Amino acid sequence: MKKIVISGAMILAASTAYAAIIPSSMLKALAGKVTVIAAPTTVKLSGVLPTSITSAVKTTAIEPVKGAVQTGLLPGQGQLEKIASNFDVSKYIVPAWGTGEIPAKGTEGVGAFRFHCSAGDVKRDDPIVYPGQPGKSHLHQFFGNTGTNAYSTYASLRTSGESTCSNKLNRSAYWIPAMLNGKGKVVRPDYVVIYYKALAEDDPECQKIGKACVVLPRGLRYVFGYNMTTEKSEGFYFSCDGPTAVSGHYPDLVTAAKNCPVGNRIGAIIASPTCWDGKNLNSADHRSHVGYPQWNNMGQQRCPENLPYLIPMFSLAAWYTVDEDLDRSGDWKPGMTTWSLASDTMPGMAPKRPGSTFHADWMGAWDDDVLKMWFDHCINKVLSCNGGDLGNGKQLAFDPNFDWVAKPRLVDVPAA
Repeated sequence: MKKIVISGAMILAASTAYAAIIPSSMLKALAGKVTVIAAPTTVKLSGVLPTSITSAVKTTAIEPVKGAVQTGLLPGQGQLEKIASNFDVSKYIVPAWGTGEIPAKGTEGVGAFRFHCSAGDVKRDDPIVYPGQPGKSHLHQFFGNTGTNAYSTYASLRTSGESTCSNKLNRSAYWIPAMLNGKGKVVRPDYVVIYYKALAEDDPECQKIGKACVVLPRGLRYVFGYNMTTEKSEGFYFSCDGPTAVSGHYPDLVTAAKNCPVGNRIGAIIASPTCWDGKNLNSADHRSHVGYPQWNNMGQQRCPENLPYLIPMFSLAAWYTVDEDLDRSGDWKPGMTTWSLASDTMPGMAPKRPGSTFHADWMGAWDDDVLKMWFDHCINKVLSCNGGDLGNGKQLAFDPNFDWVAKPRLVDVPAA
């Protein structure tokens, strides 16, 4: 199996999203060269959770997360029961790179697990914010589990659907606002790069940043990035990659487009929260049970006191081929025909600057044994795992339908 190695913009896109929310002691690990499989250039809660949060998932069984809160857990807290994969797992794991090789060590205590996804369905569904209410949400671009819809739960994701992220050993669901070209079309990303990163469980930094580093709990879900309620932006930026690109950290599509001529790809990059309260799988605002480290007055980053457990974060980078419909003047005013996110223009709200409302949603649904593989080896052994390499001589089998170019790239905006 041949590796495609790239450095520069693709590494910058993933590593800097992570660097923005981790302590300086970990940043150097992301500045060095790593092997990346990438495309060719071209409300803190207490007590029982509200019924609206818990009704969509089984809450009778509580299993503590090793290293996190062990006592006093209530229904909807801890993690859900294990649901084994209902297919032959061995068919979806292959020798790493055809030979069973072990990946190289990461640097300065950071373990990484990386893979690629293709674009999935486009739907007006959001099983976290509007569970059981199809068509209620703004338009989303989905990745991962192909069966994700408004009714999705941890159980449904674990027991049904294929995956656009390597294969169905990762039945997790990832979704972001759909990209629109202003002419009735959805612009689908060519591909998505997802990078999980974390400190090893036994790293002393875990007890400095918070209480402990723990594995992702079964049933965890959250929303991150731009907050429609508070209008606060956090954890995302745009960049450009290609032969005439000027890469950078741009706050929105308007600024990024000015530096991204036709013939390049524009990237929407976002980093997930890495601090967790150790109990809740969800919260009333779908955000308050997780968060980001903050700088203290000693110049150190620490998890908030109510979110003391570090979980693996991931960066999601969606890359879109630039065309003439993307205005590249660097100027914008409402009513212009150009690219924008579906969340930039919402009923009853003034239009927002294109790209400024970028956010993402995630519902975890990994095969337990496979998650343990990449956590135990890539993370806890501080390896740099690429292309679905599990760090133990095994690898997620590639999706045979994966391509570096979206086909089709443009689709009609579905009727409301």
